Amino acid sequence: MAISTLELNRPANPTLKKLSNPKKGTTMSVFCLYSPKLSIFLLALCISLFTLYHIQSLHARTISSPPWSFMPEWERVTNCTQEHMAEKLRQKLRQSVTFLPLTDLRYAGKALPGHTWFMSSMYDTHEEGEVQYQQFPSESSKRRVLCLKGKETHDGSWNSYALAWPEALPLNATLLKGLTFVSYNHYNYDNIWHGLSAMVPFVAWHIRNGCESPSRWILYHWGELRFKMAPWLRTLTEATFGGAPFIESFEGVSDNQPVCFEKAVVMRHNEGGMSRDRRIETFDLMRCKARMYCNVSLEGRIHEASKQGLPVIGMTLLMRTGPRSFTNESEVIGIFEKECAKIDGCRLMVAYSNNLTFCDQVKLMSLTDILVSPHGAQLTNMFLMDKNSSVMEFFPKGWLKLAGVGQYVFHWMASWSGMRHRGAWRDPNGDECPYAVDDRRCMSIYKSGKIGFDETYFSEWARNVLSEVKARKLKEAANKTIASTSSCACG
Repeated sequence: MAISTLELNRPANPTLKKLSNPKKGTTMSVFCLYSPKLSIFLLALCISLFTLYHIQSLHARTISSPPWSFMPEWERVTNCTQEHMAEKLRQKLRQSVTFLPLTDLRYAGKALPGHTWFMSSMYDTHEEGEVQYQQFPSESSKRRVLCLKGKETHDGSWNSYALAWPEALPLNATLLKGLTFVSYNHYNYDNIWHGLSAMVPFVAWHIRNGCESPSRWILYHWGELRFKMAPWLRTLTEATFGGAPFIESFEGVSDNQPVCFEKAVVMRHNEGGMSRDRRIETFDLMRCKARMYCNVSLEGRIHEASKQGLPVIGMTLLMRTGPRSFTNESEVIGIFEKECAKIDGCRLMVAYSNNLTFCDQVKLMSLTDILVSPHGAQLTNMFLMDKNSSVMEFFPKGWLKLAGVGQYVFHWMASWSGMRHRGAWRDPNGDECPYAVDDRRCMSIYKSGKIGFDETYFSEWARNVLSEVKARKLKEAANKTIASTSSCACG
């Protein structure tokens, strides 16, 4: 009966009105009390009560605690988020580092003129009259450091380079501290002339940058790694920079492992771009440092000159053996010996560069005012003489037409180092070439030819040079302009 009353009091329901079975209608009425709408209502009510409880708890906690009590936790969350974002950015920067071939084969046909094929995507820093160089990191590199990869010694296109930010170095990279000198030489480091040409720009940079010296050298020839210098060049480098050069060989580094450098200076144009004044300044430093290193003093020579009341003139025949040597050395020596004997104070010295140590050569050149020698690398020693000293050069047959501009390098060097090139004698006689006189194939015959002599020409040439040098030295003595090695720049 109670159930029937409930049914009568409920709002009209079309579905219930259709029920014919009272018992069945009772079952449907109970089901409707637990409808989905009621379940949602109850769930919402529970969530509201739960939220109100926690708001009240949070309010009570806030009243009892100072307002900054949550700051450490907030900062910890913020820092964690920032570090996570920074690490993701570093990973993206690491992955974006792109290595390019050290030698760009597209420019192989014009490797030296204009834009070089070595690190071809990079541009040099160059101020008027100064050395051309690249420095990393720098403003031009957007503060990125230089990274290298590869240890190839036969194909420079397999070695590569890239720039990277110090905070995001390539994966598995090694960072080398200190200053690194990276040298590109189109020729080699075994020939002292070509090796010196590659060294000169680094010395010029050294002078202009607080006399900073490198922790290591990396040597490239056509992008291929080289691991040694000629002993003469190595000793000069040690004397100039105040320590034996460490030539990086990347020992313990795999072929594909990047190596990055805290600070690097790259030279790829030798002394190109340097003014004559800047070159003279650079050779002055190397001369001074070499004399100090070898403990060469000019005091004895100065004392001898003052004792005699005449200038001492040193004339040195620096001879070669093998290619481009004199056919009859004794005749040549005799000619210069006779002319030297005619000048009071003249001292003739004969030496062979291949059996002299570096310091032997430094000492010999410090006593030399007139250097007499065939064309060859041994003439590189000329910058070790006092400035304004004289050079007399000799060539075999055929060089004038076929040797190209390279035959004038010691004319240039004399000017760059403050010396006076007194001309060259070219032998009209020598080995015959089976081709036309202007055929390039003849140079392979003439290149290593022997040099004869012309007594009349040599005598007059020597006499004129000796007379001029004597007059100059008398003037220097009167003006007391004597060279000194008491102190050097970058001392």
